[in-house]
Amino acid sequence: MSAVRAPHPLDNPARSSLTGPHAHLAEGRGRVLRYPVDIAPWVALPDEPDAADWDDIAALAGPGALVPLAAVSVPPPDGWEVTFRLAGVQLVDDGVAAAPDAEAIRLGPADVPEMLDLVDRTQPGPFLPRTIELGTYLGIRRDGALVAMAGERMHPPGWTEISAVCTDPAFRGHGLATRLVLAVAAEIRTRGEMPFLHASAANTGAIRLYQSLGFRLRRTTAFSAVRVPEPAGEALVR
Repeated sequence: MSAVRAPHPLDNPARSSLTGPHAHLAEGRGRVLRYPVDIAPWVALPDEPDAADWDDIAALAGPGALVPLAAVSVPPPDGWEVTFRLAGVQLVDDGVAAAPDAEAIRLGPADVPEMLDLVDRTQPGPFLPRTIELGTYLGIRRDGALVAMAGERMHPPGWTEISAVCTDPAFRGHGLATRLVLAVAAEIRTRGEMPFLHASAANTGAIRLYQSLGFRLRRTTAFSAVRVPEPAGEALVR
């Protein structure tokens, strides 16, 4: 009889985070967990959700709500609409040349308005008013203005995701994002953990860059959003 492989923390990273280092942030119902909606959008399902879990999602999110699912491929039950699906890749540290950066500054709550503005202009992925609570965020300024940043998001045991990597369009091509990725990776390494990250499968340029920095493709995955069904008749009233 072959041995059953234990789940890897990165197979269901949102759930691993919310049952591990981010447990203090977890909200939930039954076996379903999520981050506070002003920190991160992700809802975490069990590895093999059953009908009761989907009922708990519906109760937690509310009728008609959009439910984002991070880096898992779980088909919803009948009646649930898939509103968004993005093929992605998960890359892990395989000899990343992590190094602090003398110009990188640690960002804090006072920097959040600028961080939100930079994210709005560059669209690196979800970043909300309290996302900074998930971990360390580093930035680079030019003439006082924040022009590039990167930070930490999901935190499965032994691992930390590098996320929100973005650069003001006027300052691209100078390697600022690369420097910040390596600096955040160095912060993660100081805790004895391993950095990982996600990227759109279509963003082949970013994937090549990350691989050149020492990240290795671990698996393909998907980011998606599903809509909670509305009670019969309610949609007609709206």
